[in-house]
Amino acid sequence: MRIALLTDGIYPYVIGGMQKHSFYLARYFAQNKIEVDLYHTAADFEEANRLSCFFEEEKKYIHSFLIPFPKLDKFPGHYIRESYAYSAAIYDALKKNKPVDFVYVQGLCGMKLLEMKNLNTPVGINFHGLEMFQKAAGTKTKLEQYLFKRPVLRSMRNADVVFSLGGKLSKIITNQGISQSKIIEIPIGIDESWIRSQPLKVNPKRKFVFVGRYERRKGVEELTKVIKELLLKQDFSFEFIGAIPEDKKLSSEKIIYHGAISDFKKIQGILSDADLLVCPSYSEGMPTVILEAMASGLAIIASDVGAVSEQVDNTNGILVEPGNKLLLKKSIVIFIKMPQNQLIEMKQYSIQKIKNQFLWEDVIEKTIYEIEKVIKSSYH
Repeated sequence: MRIALLTDGIYPYVIGGMQKHSFYLARYFAQNKIEVDLYHTAADFEEANRLSCFFEEEKKYIHSFLIPFPKLDKFPGHYIRESYAYSAAIYDALKKNKPVDFVYVQGLCGMKLLEMKNLNTPVGINFHGLEMFQKAAGTKTKLEQYLFKRPVLRSMRNADVVFSLGGKLSKIITNQGISQSKIIEIPIGIDESWIRSQPLKVNPKRKFVFVGRYERRKGVEELTKVIKELLLKQDFSFEFIGAIPEDKKLSSEKIIYHGAISDFKKIQGILSDADLLVCPSYSEGMPTVILEAMASGLAIIASDVGAVSEQVDNTNGILVEPGNKLLLKKSIVIFIKMPQNQLIEMKQYSIQKIKNQFLWEDVIEKTIYEIEKVIKSSYH
């Protein structure tokens, strides 16, 4: 089988949840001896074209096609126009290359292909978080969401199948008039190497961590206000992984800002030393960072958005309403005061959920099975 994977980058050359998902799709397709035509972009073409992030045996099956991501004007909607131009360049390259059995589209990368509909090849699309249909963090975000809705809907309607990460996301898709029969539910996965090997522990002074880039929908402002309120009343520490602007940082010996980190071993080390991950986003798909934290043996406080409820329940954490600072504050205090044995139990549940539901070996098996079904049905 030969699959074209259309993405706006792969980790670690481009940072992001969708890019990490694209990397693992390519890796595990290749490990299953599936030919992958990888259409992607990067800031450093030379490094990205070497595909040094993959093992040599995997690289035999991965064929890299690097496409420059255009930079246009800065008027509202510029990213959509840039994405369309990028998708058109991918479409032109795709037509010139070997035919494939299936096209897997990440996000807006297939706009032109799905508009033309002339490859005679089944196409599946994955929009991950579908943030444009979730709660907005403010007026500016609401406007951005409005601009994205139309191209996203058009792409989903023109695709043969729509991949959903589950949870509330499948409902979002059907609410847009997409038939349930067209939806394939498959979670994201995590590599087994992430699973904690050392014994679980609880810090006497609870250690919390946030991982993510700074953008309004991630809820950093709300989290910062809650931490500021708790600093004088509770004994805990908090660490941030990700680039947080200086004017958004708190000055306290209880808080560490690590900045952006691309070395997963370093991230793994920080997570393994913590007790809880806090993910207070207004909108999400199925955050990879929650899986990484669960595999590292952390309990989770997260907003009940997207497919997060597939990852977190009362056995391994607390789900809160997005934007609700009072509930977020109460949840943090609950874990600060929680007995050690109860917290250890929640940490154990996090690891067990990973083993039961989210390992890439199982996720890719289901993905291949579903794609083969789509290919067979397209021949009838």
